[in-house]
Amino acid sequence: MADNEPVSVAAATEPGPHRVGWVFVALYTLSYLGTCLLFIAPLAVTLALKVNDLVGQDAAPGRLAVVVGTGSVVSLFGNPLFGRLSDRTSSRWGMRRPWMVGGLLGGTVGVLVVATAPSVPVVVLGWCIAQLFFNAVLAVHVAVFPDQVPSEQRGRVSGVLGVCLPIASVGATFVVKVFSGHQLAMFLLPCAIGGVLIVAFAATLRDRHLSGDGTPRWTLREVISTFVVSPSRHPDFAWAFLSRFLLVMAYAFLTTYQVYFLLQRLHRREAEIPDLVFLGTVAQSSAVVVASLVGGRLSDRAGRRKVFVLAAALVYALAMVLLSVATTFTAFLVSVSLSGLGFGLYFAVDLALVADVLPNPDESAKDLGVFNYAGALPFALAPAVAPGILSLGGGSYGFLYGVAAACAAAGAFAVLPVRAVR
Repeated sequence: MADNEPVSVAAATEPGPHRVGWVFVALYTLSYLGTCLLFIAPLAVTLALKVNDLVGQDAAPGRLAVVVGTGSVVSLFGNPLFGRLSDRTSSRWGMRRPWMVGGLLGGTVGVLVVATAPSVPVVVLGWCIAQLFFNAVLAVHVAVFPDQVPSEQRGRVSGVLGVCLPIASVGATFVVKVFSGHQLAMFLLPCAIGGVLIVAFAATLRDRHLSGDGTPRWTLREVISTFVVSPSRHPDFAWAFLSRFLLVMAYAFLTTYQVYFLLQRLHRREAEIPDLVFLGTVAQSSAVVVASLVGGRLSDRAGRRKVFVLAAALVYALAMVLLSVATTFTAFLVSVSLSGLGFGLYFAVDLALVADVLPNPDESAKDLGVFNYAGALPFALAPAVAPGILSLGGGSYGFLYGVAAACAAAGAFAVLPVRAVR
């Protein structure tokens, strides 16, 4: 992040956020659920299984690191770029809607390439295409939050959105479980389901409309500023970024390597993996749903954000400690359930906190795109550093999840310096 002055753009024609009703919240939540489904299905199971089929169990962890890491690097550019493009879109269909639909179509093409890939390089190409365009969908969905939801409702709505990731995880692993052995269906059905939900929301969204008059031309400085927010000028944003980054790093270790944890640490057969991942996802997701719904509402009532974020990250750290010593599938289920409580509470409140410390309300999608580095970078770094951590720990996944616990604990205390939010 570097020091750049925000450049004003043409004003949107609508007033600021007003209180939203249950119909908007329901459609927005379902669409956000569909967006999560696009990412989670490959990351949770199908990418690992595809790579395993192509290169075998011994080589799969290293090759998966290349696939996931490369895709995550692409997402670092795609998210803020499409965010800024949507901030400056003056089409008659609105600012956000065109990118929802276009990103969905492009990303689905990428998933199709992955599903039919004959080699790992083609998997990498397909996943990069999918990550690029699906990040357009994600960027504009996140931007809808500050666009449409007023501050006094953000905790509750954020809490409802917090249930999307776990439900998407359950839905994705269920589809994989049901269609195990049918590779094309495992990859494309989540795209089809998510696509229906996204298009339904896009069709009903009262999108912001931007006047095309006076919109500045893109300069080199503008292009560079798309990908940065100055930590010295906006320290609250920087601390919130660091906290999210560390927590998601812990989550990335768990999500990316749980298949290999089950195969190598718990010595389960590959044929069992879809069922086991599904059970673990159900346990974790049930906890996330409860924590998200309760945590977001309590945060709004208390008028506080930081204490909830701190507690949530510490709970997640404890869950990783328990996972690091787990030697049975029952212990694995207990650990991921506890991680669900921490994860659900964290993301129920953290999005509301971030929306309150955005540097420039006129470029919310761009700034949120930069903030989403905190969610994308860990999925690039975790696969890159995990082999070294495993080597340092003698191949122990317990050691890897001990490092994850340290990341989550550090993320808990990183939120304390934020001053603009209680």
